[in-house]
Amino acid sequence: MSEHKELREKLFIHYDNGGNTLDLGTIEKAMSFCEDYKDFLNAAKTERECVKESVKRAEQKGFVPFDPQQAYRPGDKVYLNYKNKSLLLAVVGTEPLSEGVHIAAAHLDCPRLDFKPKPLYEEGHLGLFKTHYYGGLKKYQWTTIPLAIHGVVIKADGEKLELNIGEKESDPVFVIGDLLPHLAAEQMKKTLAEGVTGEQLNVIGGSLPYQGEGDDKIRLNVLNYLYEEYGMVEEDFISADIEVVPAFKARDIGFDRSLIGAYGHDDRVCAYTALMATLEAEKPAHTVLTVLADREEIGSCGVTGMKSDFFMNFLEDLCDGFGISVRRVLDKSRCLSADVSVAYDPSFPEVYERRNSAHINHGTVLCKYTGARGKSSTSEASAELMGEFRRMFNAGGVLWQTAELGKVDAGGGGTVASYIAERGIETVDLGVAVLSMHAPYECVSKIDTYMTFRAFQVFYES
Repeated sequence: MSEHKELREKLFIHYDNGGNTLDLGTIEKAMSFCEDYKDFLNAAKTERECVKESVKRAEQKGFVPFDPQQAYRPGDKVYLNYKNKSLLLAVVGTEPLSEGVHIAAAHLDCPRLDFKPKPLYEEGHLGLFKTHYYGGLKKYQWTTIPLAIHGVVIKADGEKLELNIGEKESDPVFVIGDLLPHLAAEQMKKTLAEGVTGEQLNVIGGSLPYQGEGDDKIRLNVLNYLYEEYGMVEEDFISADIEVVPAFKARDIGFDRSLIGAYGHDDRVCAYTALMATLEAEKPAHTVLTVLADREEIGSCGVTGMKSDFFMNFLEDLCDGFGISVRRVLDKSRCLSADVSVAYDPSFPEVYERRNSAHINHGTVLCKYTGARGKSSTSEASAELMGEFRRMFNAGGVLWQTAELGKVDAGGGGTVASYIAERGIETVDLGVAVLSMHAPYECVSKIDTYMTFRAFQVFYES
């Protein structure tokens, strides 16, 4: 090697496509790993379904419900299902709890449409459901695509009903209409944000009238179907969490099948990889704690969001069982705020700063800070913490890259990192780079997904 090449090799950063740097065995592991991830996505399209699926997998691996009155030993595996919308899992380590906890915190909620409390109405010879969009989405993307209805209904007598309509091949699907181009001249003069309004996101639920006299016969026919099929009456919508999600299945993308297209990669790709690393943890040195939270897409507020005390209450109960003050644990703990990053899209280069963008197949993304413009709402990891993870990942053979969320003045976004850091826990963001983030059909790399799993594994094993 010439002196010039040797110096370049020594001094330059060497990020590259994993297809160029990884051996075929590792690439095959990534491909295989993502087959189960696709199954997870298809089974879990709401936060409730994610919790249910994760608990099932955890119990198969020997996890048991957490009991704050019980004394735990190294290797014990526990979980706390918090109100069926958030989940905490822990594996007790061999080191004293006072030496800190290794935490991964992801979120289970995704942008979607929620039924309003009084959703069903009839107009123009159609039965329609009113929705209220949840999270940051482009409203026009939700028209004219097949939709499914998922959710939970609590009936007047307290009976709990679970809905999942539109996922089976034999199920009907639902749709939101849009204007034909021939009549859309005025609509197409508007900005993308104004072209479809929130009140126009009305889901078509039927079109045939109930046979007989009276008004609202199509509405009556839809309600009659719900009553005969599920025992529902209209007032039951008031005590319901009903979500409208894309009916798409997770599919391979590209001739090389290197990518996965699906609804909900943000943030279930990080929730899944953190979960799987936790399920495989056996007597780690530091106690492992994985948090799968709700409500991140709307600011982590509410009883099941990361601003709630459920996380700290669990940690305090765990510490009490060992006779340790939780304050002694926080300062020595480390957290990976497990959330996705944006992947560089060459079709829209104007919003990216390419030198500091994440690229597909370049590995998991370690973000020193998120936030918007002047770093608002970010915790920003210290140089020392970045150094810890840099050494850890390099030693563990993890393919990784660094990035920020687009050009400085282009926008930005936050994660749960700041809410964890506020508790005195050193925190840094890590996750998978996503194309078309927050769209009904997002795209991730299988290599990046697997390397994010490996990053959590290395962190938990360190």
